[in-house]
Amino acid sequence: MPADAAPTAATAMLDASNPFAAPSTLAYGLPDFAAVRTEHFRPAIAAGMAAQRAEWEAVATDEAVPDVRNTLEAIERSGTLLRRVMAVFHTLASSVGGDEIHAIESEVAPQLAAHGDAFWLDRRLYGRLESLANATALLDLDAETEWLLQTYRKNFRRAGIRLGDAQHERLRELNGRLVSLETEFSQRVVKAMEAGAVVVDDPAQLAGLDAGTVAGLARNAAERAGLTLAVPGAAHLITLQLPTQQPLLARLTDRGLRARLLAASTMRGTGVDAASDTRATLLEIARLRAERARLLGYAHHAAYVAEDGTASTTEAVSEMLARLAAPAARNAEREAAELRQVLANDPAAGTGAALVASDWAYYAERLRKERFSVDDAVLRPYLELDRVLADGVFFAANRLYGLTFRERPDLAGYADGVRVWEVLEEDGTGLGLFVGDCYARAGKRGGAWMHNLVDQSHLLGERPVVVNNLNLTAPPPGEPTLLTWDEVRTCFHEFGHALHALFSDVRYPSLSGTSVPRDFVEYPSQVNEMWMENPAVVARFARHHVTGEPLPAEVLERVLSVGAHGEGFATTEYLGAALLDQAWHQVTPEHVPTDVADVEIFEREALQRAGVGLELVPPRYRSTYFNHTFGGGYDAGYYSYIWSEVLDADTVEWFKEEATDGDGGLNRRAGGRFRRALLSRGYSQDPMASFRDLRGRDPVIDPLLVRRGLTD
Repeated sequence: MPADAAPTAATAMLDASNPFAAPSTLAYGLPDFAAVRTEHFRPAIAAGMAAQRAEWEAVATDEAVPDVRNTLEAIERSGTLLRRVMAVFHTLASSVGGDEIHAIESEVAPQLAAHGDAFWLDRRLYGRLESLANATALLDLDAETEWLLQTYRKNFRRAGIRLGDAQHERLRELNGRLVSLETEFSQRVVKAMEAGAVVVDDPAQLAGLDAGTVAGLARNAAERAGLTLAVPGAAHLITLQLPTQQPLLARLTDRGLRARLLAASTMRGTGVDAASDTRATLLEIARLRAERARLLGYAHHAAYVAEDGTASTTEAVSEMLARLAAPAARNAEREAAELRQVLANDPAAGTGAALVASDWAYYAERLRKERFSVDDAVLRPYLELDRVLADGVFFAANRLYGLTFRERPDLAGYADGVRVWEVLEEDGTGLGLFVGDCYARAGKRGGAWMHNLVDQSHLLGERPVVVNNLNLTAPPPGEPTLLTWDEVRTCFHEFGHALHALFSDVRYPSLSGTSVPRDFVEYPSQVNEMWMENPAVVARFARHHVTGEPLPAEVLERVLSVGAHGEGFATTEYLGAALLDQAWHQVTPEHVPTDVADVEIFEREALQRAGVGLELVPPRYRSTYFNHTFGGGYDAGYYSYIWSEVLDADTVEWFKEEATDGDGGLNRRAGGRFRRALLSRGYSQDPMASFRDLRGRDPVIDPLLVRRGLTD
């Protein structure tokens, strides 16, 4: 719909047979995925936009004096149909995919951008908010409503409301083009992951993998290539995950296959396959974001983004990243020296073999086994997915917050393997729904993430429905899903996001749950990771999937003793991505490269300037598949993971201070305090005020430096 198109009664109507025409009748408003077909989306999205435009028009033309009900609440109530349909559409686009869904996604992205501009560039709506702000002394607003009003006013200004008509027109053009490009980038990244999958014809090259993993790779080949499993070992396919490092690099003994796998990972989006080449797309995104920032009065896009976070300035972001880069790189160099020695002692590598990037994970794992006697192959039988969820993730939530989880097989998900649990308070009151989508599938984007299907809001009378997404390789039928220690950590991390949404206790939907600044949103999820190593928790979930025997105490002790070992690599690869993100978004339009061949040069020079250009430690994401920053909403904000980790590490110390009877803080008193002071607040106040409510002071960085081994 054009930005200046007026909504009509015809476009606002939606056929009653469309499942989006009425609210879902399922528990907690869970969408009825079984009733939804692809052809339902276009008319529902169009009707949703038209209906919301009509609602905004009613607010803008209301002749009554602006007040909370006829302005703020009316805006917050608007868009019910559009929210309903987009929650389902975004879920299917990211977790199921397919050509039809992607075609609709590409088509409606600019329409939705224009729809947003119709609101944020409407001077009438802004005028009503300004009138309301001028009368706040008389209205005696409660704190959350006052915060909502000021947030709207700030966001209108950041959207460019004060610019002239010609500048508004250019903003509309930029916003529409950018959202199309971001959608295109994300879709190309998925195609690049699929095109980059590594075919292994010789099963001998898979030495180092257990039988279950090998069977999974054979099934991958069968599913992707139409093969049958009648001939065992006919072909195997290693599918890629989103980050640079691929899990199998730590286990494959064949150096050649390791090199092929890492090369396939790092070459994604670089023209190996034309349909998945992302370079021209990312260059235009960077240039247009820089132009938009200049139009809005900012030095660059990174400055625009930082202003809306808890960091406030790019100077603060750059200072923290620079403070961490040098010691992280030094630690990585020390680790490399150790790995070279392990390589030299490996007769299979050959005399005089040089350590290369594809060797790092393999020899780091060998060193970890030698030094700490920790082996993922030993751990995996004790880390079965269902037990990790029920007796780990859910158990910790019960001990901290009194929650219980009841699986609801009567409630269907949107794909095979998606499961739904009802989340209950200690007194049996329903809190919301938790949806688990754990397995990779063709068309699903890589990585792990959380999103909402329904946002909590007292104004709308809605309770949360939350989804956690993982990308685990499904085991053969009848076999258990066995995890690595890092995959267990991911389960706890994503559930921390889920708790942030489930515990939301706010009036207004736009302030609900995880609707906080990007450099704060990772904080609760990172805190939740601590419970996987709590003795009471790990004793319940780390049990052999066949015998039920607990993980031997001496093995667990060795796992927990690893500490900051390997953090030089981990911190450096993370900082590489965070600094790349800043580099792309601290340039002016004139300084964005114009030739796709210059993408690699720009990337290499940026990493070298920042002091993290280590050949052996490629960034967690190279530019060409950096979906967080060019397609996933973390543009100029990837620093937020480490920024949030400062808060997280400090809060872990607080939980330890709240410990009773050696429970490490895993108690209802501490959990209740964390829930009330922080998890329940959403964006209903300054997030740093929530942190200070919990901690009694501003955060300090020292616990993070200790955790990552970055102290002298």
